[in-house]
Amino acid sequence: MAGETTNNNQIVIPAITRVYLGPVGTTAPADATAPMPADLRNVGLTTEDSLKFNSEPNFEQVKSAQSSFPTRTFQTSDSATIEVDLQQWSGENFKAVYGGGTLTTVTPAGGGNGTHYKFTPPRIGSRTEVMAVIEVIDGGKHYRYIVPRCMQMEGVASDLAKTKEAVLPLRLAVQGGDDLDAFYVLTDDPAFAPAA
Repeated sequence: MAGETTNNNQIVIPAITRVYLGPVGTTAPADATAPMPADLRNVGLTTEDSLKFNSEPNFEQVKSAQSSFPTRTFQTSDSATIEVDLQQWSGENFKAVYGGGTLTTVTPAGGGNGTHYKFTPPRIGSRTEVMAVIEVIDGGKHYRYIVPRCMQMEGVASDLAKTKEAVLPLRLAVQGGDDLDAFYVLTDDPAFAPAA
């Protein structure tokens, strides 16, 4: 674009990232720095290199005898995913990575001490959608990816090796609808100001 110049202030280094999950329909944060609504739960610690947001449009091409190149390209679908590995094991994080499920209290066999808990993954057809917010902070710049509806749609592979941490792989597929944006980004970065 005419008039653009190189600007190293527009390079983003995600110094701090956070992932929040909540029920579908939760009120989204109003802007890039407003307090996070109470119904959005911070999933806690995540591995430092696992957070990814992927957008994958799909296209078809029309070819014609009069051209060696496609004569028309049109988009047939869109998809987006969120990937992150959770380091904190908790009942709510297990529910997130398995797409739902139930948590119950179990009485220890033989009158043992302490309280025990049981996690049961969801049955087929019982997975639940969630709302997700990804927060990225680079110094004084803040970015929030708002995803009103998404669902865990991959299997869970748990690496339980003795020599490293065991993480919970959260893999969310963005869901769409005619009545809402599939996702959007809020930021206070001045580089996003609309052109005059």
